[in-house]
Amino acid sequence: MKNKQELCLLPVLVVACLVSKMGGSPLSSPILIGPDKAYLNSKVVFQCRSPGSPPPITYELLKDGNHLVATSNDLQDDQSATFSLKISVTSEGSYHCRVTAGGNTGLSGTVLLQVVIPVSGTMVTSDPNPPILYEGSRLVLSCDVTRGSHLSYTWFYNRQEVTSSPTSPLTPLLLWPVGNTLVVERVTAKHAGNYSCMAGTRIKTNSRFSSSGEVTVRVKAYLSVPQISFTISKEGSSYRGNVTCRSSRGTPPVTFYLFLDDKEMGSDVAMESLVAWFPVAIVPGRDMGVVQCRVESDAQRLTSKPLTLEVVPVGGSPKVDVEYLYRADSKMAAARLQCLLSLGTFPFFSWSLNGSILLHPSEGVSSHPSHALADEGRTLLLTEITLEDTGYYRCRARNSYDVTSAWVESEPVLVQVTEVSMTTLEVIAIVFCCFLMLTLAGGVACVMRMLNRQRGIVASSEQRGRERAANERRFSEHFCIIPDPLPLTDITTRPLRSQ
Repeated sequence: MKNKQELCLLPVLVVACLVSKMGGSPLSSPILIGPDKAYLNSKVVFQCRSPGSPPPITYELLKDGNHLVATSNDLQDDQSATFSLKISVTSEGSYHCRVTAGGNTGLSGTVLLQVVIPVSGTMVTSDPNPPILYEGSRLVLSCDVTRGSHLSYTWFYNRQEVTSSPTSPLTPLLLWPVGNTLVVERVTAKHAGNYSCMAGTRIKTNSRFSSSGEVTVRVKAYLSVPQISFTISKEGSSYRGNVTCRSSRGTPPVTFYLFLDDKEMGSDVAMESLVAWFPVAIVPGRDMGVVQCRVESDAQRLTSKPLTLEVVPVGGSPKVDVEYLYRADSKMAAARLQCLLSLGTFPFFSWSLNGSILLHPSEGVSSHPSHALADEGRTLLLTEITLEDTGYYRCRARNSYDVTSAWVESEPVLVQVTEVSMTTLEVIAIVFCCFLMLTLAGGVACVMRMLNRQRGIVASSEQRGRERAANERRFSEHFCIIPDPLPLTDITTRPLRSQ
């Protein structure tokens, strides 16, 4: 029986011996330590450890599966191996370590290595190019490099870093970098300036950067409709006109054109401004035609309103219109005098008080500090009315372009200080209060009259009732009162019952 049991155990022992000879007990998983990123042409170190493995140990560094990179043997039970590699473009991939000890083999986990190419040749490109565009257009700036990988980008506007932080001073400009681009959907004048970028890579504490030069972005404003005006001057016995064409908004250079009765009379290129002047022939009192201005840029063409080129000499009878200004306490505070002129394209005004001339601003300072002239002398402001300012005021006018022309003068108007003067609003309030009081008084009187009348009617009714009762008593004492017979409709008949 014992021999039979030994014979049964013999195959088991043979199998165990074969297994021991083929591979022995399995190894624990090795550990591979190495970088996940490395600069091109730099040196990196991979370390493979297999704790608990008996010597001799063979370490193999494999790439992308089974491609053998390096081998190391451990004969002294150090249980680790170090592999030094110089990084090339082909070094990128997945690495693992294979350990063989005592006839057993173990594989480590994978380390993914990325090769980082240092950045160089950073520059800013723009769309449109060159970066000159009108308000409302789309601007795209790109930070391009000639060489580099795994890059991060930083943008600068007028040497200030552009960030997405809401507290950044550049946030109102809506500059949002995306990848290596900086996009502005609708540019404004505030977006004009100098832009630059910096591209860089960072591997732990080792950073490498490359900065671009600055690119100047110009934002052009659209032109406004030109305004046209003209002046006249006298040179000896002849007259000369000067037409001014002006746009209040836009970006030069622009070209102005002058048309007289739809015929081009001249042009002028404004390089640094938005105004141009054109000499024209002119005669006072004569219609010289209709002039118009046109302004052109590389994106617009605008024309002014037509203007009749006619100078009407000063004439007619001026009139002074006086308006008093009052304080909150209804006391006079100031006065405004306006000289109304019926004829005259270019008048020159002058004022006088009690026959004394008040100087025009172009001639000097007025002797009265409380006097101020406005609207090219057409309006005289009395900022403080005192006894010295009380008197008769006149205005007169002549042609501003001819100092030898005759004056036309208005009638004198008296301006004096009044102690109290109620405003229109106060007068309306007083009248309304009086009307309200009269209405209330009338209403009360009507109500009282109605009450008294009602009391009189009640009293007279009671008096008539008493008199009627007294008359009935006296009549009943001397006569027999027979009541009125019943009407036939009130008499009912009943049939007799049969016995």
